[in-house]
Amino acid sequence: MKFELHTEDPKSKARAGKVTTDHGEILTPIFMPVGTAGTVKAVHQRELTNDIKAQIILGNTYHLYLRPGLEILEQAGGLHKFNGWDKPILTDSGGYQVYSLSGTRKIKEEGVTFKSHIDGSKHYFTPEGVMDIQRKIGADIIMAFDECTPYPCDYDYAKRSMEMTHRWLKRCCDRFDTTDPHYGYAQTLFPIVQGSVYKDLRVQSAETIASFEREGNAIGGLSVGEPHEDMYEMTDLVCNILPKDKPRYLMGVGTPENILECIALGVDMFDCVMPTRNARNGMLFTAEGILNIKNEKWKKDFSPIDSTINSEISGFYSKAYLRHLMVSKERLASQIASIHNLSFYLWLVGEARKHILEGDFAEWKTKMVQKVKTRL
Repeated sequence: MKFELHTEDPKSKARAGKVTTDHGEILTPIFMPVGTAGTVKAVHQRELTNDIKAQIILGNTYHLYLRPGLEILEQAGGLHKFNGWDKPILTDSGGYQVYSLSGTRKIKEEGVTFKSHIDGSKHYFTPEGVMDIQRKIGADIIMAFDECTPYPCDYDYAKRSMEMTHRWLKRCCDRFDTTDPHYGYAQTLFPIVQGSVYKDLRVQSAETIASFEREGNAIGGLSVGEPHEDMYEMTDLVCNILPKDKPRYLMGVGTPENILECIALGVDMFDCVMPTRNARNGMLFTAEGILNIKNEKWKKDFSPIDSTINSEISGFYSKAYLRHLMVSKERLASQIASIHNLSFYLWLVGEARKHILEGDFAEWKTKMVQKVKTRL
């Protein structure tokens, strides 16, 4: 994997660059639709490419390991062949799912024992095993195995967890560097910064992560319930330490406002389930603000969902029609709303990139943040 830094905004820390993988290029800043189980919910691959204009999607190690399982994925030739997506894929390590399964898992130095949410069967993840699993899934970018601490989290626990994450990273790197890709194309390992909302821990973790000199770095353990001000402060702190010549990925973030603010702090890559999850519940993100399409006020609004964002779906269907589908519980409602929200997110980061290149990102961002957080 290669990263080229094209330019930086003169009045913020925002960057425009390009990540090159064996499955294609990714222009940054970028948002990555989440395809947990090998699919971005309610969205075809052709729509991801043609309407949404996604450049990279995510898969989830925990979910793919449980179902369909590694044997099926290997027989298919990896996740790209299995789901028909021929562009880059990133897989998370399962660390966040381990965090979310707090009632059914046990964390020890060697690894994590957990129960499947599907059938209750017991499984065991180690740093080495997670590297092997992600090799078999076949993502272009794979994540180190870490522990994501909850919020709030006391200092001593955050410190112990961070230190274990660093030890796990060493084991991940050792395993990754002594094994080969399964499907004939290169894979890249990203470490993950932890440390909860404690400044000294975040500094220590960012310095430790940077010392491993991998091709990219991730920031984890945020967007887990902490105030936005803490998220921004920790992100700013970490971005000041992580090397400028490598992409920075802020995991699990977030709202359009969050993304714009964190682009301004120097983040290059984002992912979040929010655009698709909220779409299925009728919440739409638009260039003018947020709307609940189920509300009565849209019943006779025959204007397009959003004609600003250059999306065929968003410019074709009316708010009134989508509201009808949503209140009627028609399956097409989730599909249209999901495609629209993802199209908006990709439009937003594309506009951010354009304004970074033009040198007026800071001014544009200030105006855009006010719009995207407005309730219509």
